[in-house]
Amino acid sequence: MKYVDEYRDATDVQRFLQALRQVVRRPWTIMEICGGQTHTLVKSGLERMLPPEVRLVHGPGCPVCVTPLELIDRALALAARPEVIFTSFGDMLRVPGSQQDLLSVKAAGGDVRIVYSPLDAVKLAQKHPEREVVFFAVGFETTAPANAMAVYHAQRLGLSNFSILAAHVLVPPAMAALLAAPNCQIQGFLAAGHVCAIMGYEEYLPLAERYRVPIVVTGFEPLDLLQGIYMTVELLERGAWGVENQYVRAVTRKGNQHAQRIMHEVFEVRERQWRGIGPIAQSGLGLRAAYAAYDAEQKFHVATIKANESPLCIAGQIMQGLARPPDCSAFGTQCSPEQPLGAPMVSSEGACAAYYQFRK
Repeated sequence: MKYVDEYRDATDVQRFLQALRQVVRRPWTIMEICGGQTHTLVKSGLERMLPPEVRLVHGPGCPVCVTPLELIDRALALAARPEVIFTSFGDMLRVPGSQQDLLSVKAAGGDVRIVYSPLDAVKLAQKHPEREVVFFAVGFETTAPANAMAVYHAQRLGLSNFSILAAHVLVPPAMAALLAAPNCQIQGFLAAGHVCAIMGYEEYLPLAERYRVPIVVTGFEPLDLLQGIYMTVELLERGAWGVENQYVRAVTRKGNQHAQRIMHEVFEVRERQWRGIGPIAQSGLGLRAAYAAYDAEQKFHVATIKANESPLCIAGQIMQGLARPPDCSAFGTQCSPEQPLGAPMVSSEGACAAYYQFRK
């Protein structure tokens, strides 16, 4: 397939690996932020083909995985209400709450529906004015513009029966929190290419300068990732830092400014709780006052629902680069895709799911 196969060529992979072996001299720890990148690295076997000096750790770049348990429980409470049509992308349906997941609520009679766009949820609200339609708005900066557009469109249509449960998180504040931690082991980052396609990469410049780390915006195919790793290691070996863009076919310095404008029109930056990690200042998006009528947490009074994480799950340590899935005592035993303790075991971008599926 044009524009895909050429980034999976086995001969080119070996050439990049050889080039990497020639440039690396010291041990380095690099974090790939995005869960999609993690899956490519594990599925393709690249992680085990790298020189032993290059150690990869997996970051908190799976939006499903970092959605806090209490927010899942709020979603479950909303989905169980008889007047609500609860809509979501499919990757949230098996994410465990304290007692059950959205599929269990659906099996018990809740009206839970998979949609492929937040605008599908808006159309449902138009079609069913007698019902309340709630959309589970999960994601990083990648999905925020479309979710913002759904709220914006619903307001212009005058819909009073549409709302969102907002669970948006932002990448740069999470990276800053990781780098500021006293036990930080990260020496370089592979930044998520799809996030940067929306936001550009200017906001990473002060981060790289402050913490003196290289950050390379990277795509998702094997050769993208190998080139990104090579670029990061080359900077590290020279004692240099800064931001470089490997994903030039999709990412520009300033990103998609139309998408950014609709995000900032509808959302404002707030503190956000990250599952397994805790609160990170200025790391999430919530609805502005002008759109408060579309806030499902406030509309249905579920914001007071709290929850405690399983003490067996070490997802927070994994997403901070302090451990890997096999380091968890519950991995593959008490925690599996059939009986998950945490979201990383069932998310299509979760590190635990990648290791369970491709390295079991």
